[in-house]
Amino acid sequence: MVQCNARFGVLLAAVFLASCGGPQTHPGPRAKPAGSIRDSGPPTPVSMLATPDPAPVREPIGPAGNKTPYRVNGVTYHVRDAVKGYKERGRASWYGTKFHGRNTANGEIYNMYAISAAHKTLPLPSYAKVTNLDNGRSIIVRVNDRGPFVQGRIIDLSYTAAQKLGYVEQGVARVEVESLDPAVLPPVTEVLLTGDGLVGPDGLAQDTRVKLPENTFLQVGAYSHFAQAEAVRAQLADAIDYPVSVSPVERDGKVLYRVRIGPITQQRALATVRETVEQKQLGQPQVVYE
Repeated sequence: MVQCNARFGVLLAAVFLASCGGPQTHPGPRAKPAGSIRDSGPPTPVSMLATPDPAPVREPIGPAGNKTPYRVNGVTYHVRDAVKGYKERGRASWYGTKFHGRNTANGEIYNMYAISAAHKTLPLPSYAKVTNLDNGRSIIVRVNDRGPFVQGRIIDLSYTAAQKLGYVEQGVARVEVESLDPAVLPPVTEVLLTGDGLVGPDGLAQDTRVKLPENTFLQVGAYSHFAQAEAVRAQLADAIDYPVSVSPVERDGKVLYRVRIGPITQQRALATVRETVEQKQLGQPQVVYE
């Protein structure tokens, strides 16, 4: 985000008011371009306070977004070896339209209407409890991006997350961030079997069936030859119950054949399909919206 004068798995809607903060750069193989686009909230004022927190589950931590060490603006950062044990107080910012729809550091698509976060050193993906020390509000966020690379800031929240914590207008807030130990979280498959609810770390029931946009897919790869793409599609179709398709797209004058799973409209279903594909060593699928 860039600084401004006005003092934020998943739901699609618009959020209100403009944001403030410092320049954001999220590094890695899918780094966001810096550019001069001003970051802000969508123009139509809509409250996102009813958005449920993501239900924390034990997700596999792969190589995507977890390269260590890495450097940004001349500073070297080391990704933590483990999620458990992290707890820190500092200042939180938020990011919105400037990066909405672009790749996060672990290759997913940033959705400012989801409840997610960027962190400099926590393994991706992971979950954390964030508490606004000025008003006592707490939420659970899913960490899937890198940042914020501004001195004195320890976490960058999505629009909806910042709105639920009550600091969209201020732009920054004093927070405490505490990671959730994956060892005590239920695996994705267990969450799917529990039905409609899951008791979270705060003792409150959380929705385990968060809806995703109807155009949500997992892309396993893009291949220069149709035969190669079709072979991958056939392997995936034998391993999972969701539709797998091959679709052509032109890039720089060349045709690539994308292999995609979906659409998938439930957050936990998406997570368990991705885990199945990775466990069977059929690829590392990334979330895309078409």
